[in-house]
Amino acid sequence: MSQRQRLILFSVAMAGLAACFGWAASGLPGFGNYPGPYGPVILHDAVAQTRATGVVSAVNFDYRGFDTLGEEFILFTAAAGLSVVLRRLRGEREREPDREPETDNSNKPGTSAAVKVPALLFTGPTVLIGWWLASHAQANPSGGFQGGVTLASALALVYLAGEFIAFRRLSPVMLTDAVEAAGAGGFAVIGLIALAMGLPYLDNFVPLGTIPGSVSSGGTIPLISFFVGLEVAAAFTLIIGEFLEQTLLIRRGLWITSRSSWSPGSSPSACMGS
Repeated sequence: MSQRQRLILFSVAMAGLAACFGWAASGLPGFGNYPGPYGPVILHDAVAQTRATGVVSAVNFDYRGFDTLGEEFILFTAAAGLSVVLRRLRGEREREPDREPETDNSNKPGTSAAVKVPALLFTGPTVLIGWWLASHAQANPSGGFQGGVTLASALALVYLAGEFIAFRRLSPVMLTDAVEAAGAGGFAVIGLIALAMGLPYLDNFVPLGTIPGSVSSGGTIPLISFFVGLEVAAAFTLIIGEFLEQTLLIRRGLWITSRSSWSPGSSPSACMGS
């Protein structure tokens, strides 16, 4: 597909998205004017019905769990689509016959200690916070989406502290793909288990616990939140990794282009702009 065709396809898609967004926004109630009865009903019944004091998570993973499943697969599809497109482009670039070897980066300055030290110090706490957010949706204002993004941020800190090689060692592509699929699939499988038990899809079939807001309360809510956290963390890690790979490819292409413009008396640094 040519660049012009991609631009036309993008323009048509964006026009449709803008039209749908404007149509949806035009029907929203005024700020502070909630017309429906659902909010007060949920606040009144959620804790008694789910034993979860994190009412937002009870809505996301129980009352409207089917909608949340769709939202999760939107992210799953976006990450998968991005990976397919960028990997195909990189594969086409790497098969070019005139490709030259990479430049020697031995003289490239390393990461500044002012960046590396704080990144290393905050990596562990960020992992802990992300895990806590993903596993305590039933008790606190948290959940798998927030926890997954926080866990992915921890890997981004690893990249800042140890460069791309360390990032890839901690998040190999095949493992990240598998974790993302397991997270999205696990959410869907919970609904299938409920169907097998003769219950509505994603109905809460795990014991709710006796103490509202405890770690063991909420039934399937913490379980679903855990799978969502896995999928979101893996999806964002995959997206970050693919963009970093693409950045390396672009820089390598710029180096090859600049090298072709060398003259016998010129230096590599002059042609590379540094």
